[in-house]
Amino acid sequence: MNNELQIKLTDFEGPLDLLLHLIKSSEMDIYDIPIVAITEQYMDFLHQDKLALDLAGEYLVMAASLMQIKSRYLLPSRPTIDLETGDEVYEDPRQGLVNQLLEYRRYQDAAQTLRVREEARQQQFTRAPAMMPTDLDVNIVAPGVDLTALQMAFSKMLARQQAVKPIFTTVQKETFTIAEKRQSIKQRLKAQPDGVSFTALFTADSNTDEYVTTFLAILEMAKHQELLIQQPNMADELIIQPRS
Repeated sequence: MNNELQIKLTDFEGPLDLLLHLIKSSEMDIYDIPIVAITEQYMDFLHQDKLALDLAGEYLVMAASLMQIKSRYLLPSRPTIDLETGDEVYEDPRQGLVNQLLEYRRYQDAAQTLRVREEARQQQFTRAPAMMPTDLDVNIVAPGVDLTALQMAFSKMLARQQAVKPIFTTVQKETFTIAEKRQSIKQRLKAQPDGVSFTALFTADSNTDEYVTTFLAILEMAKHQELLIQQPNMADELIIQPRS
């Protein structure tokens, strides 16, 4: 039992991983591997570390492959004739190993990239999708009425207000808030449950700030499903109705 070969290679994922480690630590050129030196290092590593022999099968297979490549590399090789050029071509016995190492390194780089992305993704937290209430009527405007119609109606109101505005006026501090205008519109709609025209919500003597505040209050109430905007016909005025 004491003479049995014991190898420990838990720091590596396989013989190719070990070979890449040896090549990198020895600063070798992967495209021109000194096969004699790398074979000796590989064999020394197997004899120095400890791992149960039944778990080291693939490492021993690689060791045999390295010995075979070493023997082919040291013995004189016969050239082959290139059928296209007629030149003598010498086959490099290391090429197959080089191709395996390059492919394995590409997989390692891809795995590292995915690992970095996974760590970055673990730092992100997403909110679970919320269910849409089934008992809520989400329509805030009647079919055929869009935001453009609402904007045009407000633009006409501003133009009308500017037309009757005196040339000289005193700038006053804004005394209206959106919350106050919402409450005022609610009371107006409660008194007129059949609806009120869009222009009726604006008074002729109001200043521009009050117009804007009223318009924002209408939009806010529409967002919170507190009113319905309708237009019987394309040319008709917008009608604001309370929601039941």
